[in-house]
Amino acid sequence: MNKKKRRFKKILISLVLVFWAAIAVYGFKQTDAGAATSSDLQTVTIGYQKGDPFDIAKERGEFSKKMQAKGYKVVWKEFQDGNSLMQALKAGSINYARTGDTPPVSALSTGTKLTYVAAGSSKAKGSGILVKKSSSIDSIKALKGKKVAYTKGTSSQYMLLAALKKAGLSVSDITWVNMDQSSASVAFSKGKVDAWATWDPYTSQAELTQNAKLLTNGVGITNNRDYVLAMQSYAKSHTDVSKYLIKYLEEDMQWANKNHNELITMMSKSLKVSKAVVKKMVERRTYGISAMNSTYAKEEQQIADLFYSENLIENKVKIEDSGDYK
Repeated sequence: MNKKKRRFKKILISLVLVFWAAIAVYGFKQTDAGAATSSDLQTVTIGYQKGDPFDIAKERGEFSKKMQAKGYKVVWKEFQDGNSLMQALKAGSINYARTGDTPPVSALSTGTKLTYVAAGSSKAKGSGILVKKSSSIDSIKALKGKKVAYTKGTSSQYMLLAALKKAGLSVSDITWVNMDQSSASVAFSKGKVDAWATWDPYTSQAELTQNAKLLTNGVGITNNRDYVLAMQSYAKSHTDVSKYLIKYLEEDMQWANKNHNELITMMSKSLKVSKAVVKKMVERRTYGISAMNSTYAKEEQQIADLFYSENLIENKVKIEDSGDYK
């Protein structure tokens, strides 16, 4: 009887050990399979600036989830301006960049092999030239002889140049004060410059907190669109990635149009500005992203031609050479 009990006990212990071993192996396989799935994701690195469409997509979180479902892991990198984004794109540290209308023109003129992937809707109503409400400057022509802040290589440079041309003024009719937008805000607030060429949220913030008014917005001067760019070599070999990027980013833009309250709360935190500033910015624009086409290419060509004629870029740029835009 004792022998039978001992034998039964040994068999029971053996069965338990086999059972736990099987569980351990299964668990290892499951863990290993999960790791393999994660490592199979292809990384897509996106460069953005605060407040742009990619920032909205990043903060909302749906974009990354949808890209992951297609096999891509999104890595976000924040930059202060479009010129830095162009340098990062050329260096290969990012795969896509979101800039304004002017940085890609300057980059193309230096030989950077860019492709325009997508274009955003117009931001003209939130872009413009600011003056103080108490200023005697009441027209673009009245800027003659005045100091105007702008940031070289950005949409503010083209907007200011195009506004002067439309008013019949030349480049030499004003004093161009090149500084980053944060410094320009301080200079404008302290009265060190007479006017400031900028875009939202800077315009909204200045109007609400710096006793400023828009001397003119961009309507009829520039559409000041967002552009999504990639290096030509990357764009040609990653057409599916670009297709998903446009699709999911546009879904975020449609969400932004329909959910202003949530958007304002979200972007107020991201931009670290008041909800009132974001509300003003959001309510004077419509969000949208679509594939690059010939209409957007012509707009960019106008910038390239004007910059070349004013010797602001060394080499002539043909936008259509950077992609097949239909």
